[in-house]
Amino acid sequence: MTEQPQSPLVGWYGDDFTGSAATMEVLAFSGVPAVLFLDIPTPDELAAFPEARAIGIASIARSHGPEWMERHLPQAFDFLRETGAAVVHYKTCSTLDSAPHVGSIGKAIDLGLPRFGGWAPCLLAAPALRRYQAFGHLFAGAPEGVFRLDRHPVMSRHPVTPMDESDVARHLSRQTDRRFGLIDLEDLARDPPAALSRERSRGAEIICLDAMRNDDMARCGALIWDNRDGPRFAVGSQGVEYALVAHWRATGALPRQETQASAGPVDRMLAVSGSVSPVTAAQIDWAERNGFAPIPLDAAAIIRNDPQAETRAVSAALDALRQHRDPIIHTARGPDDPAVAQMRQAVTATGLAMDDANARLGAALGRLLARLLKETGLRRAVISGGDTSGHAARQLGLFAFTALAPTIPGAALLQAHSHDPALAGLQLALKGGQMGSPDYFGWIKRGGGTAPQTLERTNA
Repeated sequence: MTEQPQSPLVGWYGDDFTGSAATMEVLAFSGVPAVLFLDIPTPDELAAFPEARAIGIASIARSHGPEWMERHLPQAFDFLRETGAAVVHYKTCSTLDSAPHVGSIGKAIDLGLPRFGGWAPCLLAAPALRRYQAFGHLFAGAPEGVFRLDRHPVMSRHPVTPMDESDVARHLSRQTDRRFGLIDLEDLARDPPAALSRERSRGAEIICLDAMRNDDMARCGALIWDNRDGPRFAVGSQGVEYALVAHWRATGALPRQETQASAGPVDRMLAVSGSVSPVTAAQIDWAERNGFAPIPLDAAAIIRNDPQAETRAVSAALDALRQHRDPIIHTARGPDDPAVAQMRQAVTATGLAMDDANARLGAALGRLLARLLKETGLRRAVISGGDTSGHAARQLGLFAFTALAPTIPGAALLQAHSHDPALAGLQLALKGGQMGSPDYFGWIKRGGGTAPQTLERTNA
């Protein structure tokens, strides 16, 4: 393996592409050079980023079962351990998307922890994302307010992993037999190291960490960083990186540095979306009111392997560009779109497993995007949807991302790196279904950067 000039501070393996990219942005925009690979990199690919102090690998583990994880996670964990990273992080969704049969976080822990030994901190909270944990229970923000996870308007009705439990340890105990502990808000305020010793003495292998405020995050970061006896295996959201950055800044190890620069506006851009989130639906609505061209992709036809579905979408997108509009090819506009029920009927009729169906839809969106990028020469695009991003990005022939310009936390504009000269200079945003402001597509078209004042207009 090609040696890096310095061992990485953090290595992470993300269970979906958008979350993996969000982890990179936390580090990069805080002054820690970071790179995200789309697979375990070759020596030459790794050597292309000699300045990197944080190295990530994006995966689609969240949409797969335990058998898939057994085939793919061990070699990734071994690679990250061999980089010499001080913390190796299994990055999960900040809303804990997982179940015993799909995206099992418990299975990932069972595969990862024995390779590192000791205990694993579990940190889901990230106040910057409106994710909070109090006395073991996870809360998440939504446009309507902040909700306990099992009462969240989106997560409680998630189409694949609906959340019926907000207690993190209880939820994960369905996926692993390992013992859990908790360092709660009172522990953080009093004596976190003593609380860690207490939980370890009780046999806890996975220790959940509460956090409600930024100073809680710094204390969590200190617990993770200062209690390493070798590479520390951690599990959780990008809250792990927020916590480490907060601790490094508090100790003076990392100077305060914020990157807010825009990448600059473009005349035209492309977007594809496989998200059924109401947040994404509202963003598509905003975009339509502001000159974008929403283009439905017949998801049921894609499930039935109808080749004309992609052809029709490409033709419609090219027509929109000729009319000086930015196409957004989408499979649905929210969970109540009739297209969702039609897609599910097609899945039932074909006997396809739901994760295979989602993979088929994501790959189709990726093929559409790749074709349009090459035919038009456009170099800025958005892929919306956590699972969609993984399947779609793999169709583009990319091997790595670096951070380019921030937007809302978790949905930055990225610089793509490809071996294909036809995609040189591609700028791509990967947006989870629940992420981003209402004007997100317009913000990306303007190049990201410091939040602009929304200039909404309606077509009269």
